[in-house]
Amino acid sequence: MKNLLVLSALGADRPGIVNRLSRAILDSGCNIEDSRMAVLGEEFALIVMISGTWDAIAKIEAMVPKLESSLELTVTVRRTAERARGAGTIPYMVDVIAMDHPGIVHDVAAFFSDRQINIEEMSTGSYAAAHTGTPMFSLALVISIPAEIHIARLRDEFMDFCDELNLDAVMEPVKAGSAKY
Repeated sequence: MKNLLVLSALGADRPGIVNRLSRAILDSGCNIEDSRMAVLGEEFALIVMISGTWDAIAKIEAMVPKLESSLELTVTVRRTAERARGAGTIPYMVDVIAMDHPGIVHDVAAFFSDRQINIEEMSTGSYAAAHTGTPMFSLALVISIPAEIHIARLRDEFMDFCDELNLDAVMEPVKAGSAKY
């Protein structure tokens, strides 16, 4: 059985954070299995899943106070287990673009939640439209659709939902190799 630990770190952005965190993980005898990192405003945010022997994982857990102090980050860790991939689910990508306004993420999340569809990954961003400078918002999701859901009907319902909210959207199957499925 694989020993897994999820580590999250948050703090002021500056060069070298990823280098120093990845060095600590390597030096403890662990391996990075999966990770996400972003700079949001002036803040650095990282979440990483690492694997290792039980004693290597314990070593990382014991390093948390030192990592927090030396990197000036808030670090949390939590042991986890490998996730069983939904045997009865189909991965789909959803991309939404719209003029920026509050509630887009909530509305789209509620649409899928109401249908018992899990959001596996999410990424959002804001930008100014070319030529006009209009504030725009983009939302990218990977969802797991239960096999018993009629996909054509779901897609039609989602497109109608998006039309009502003036959201431009695409919903298509995840292509092999483009997600962790």
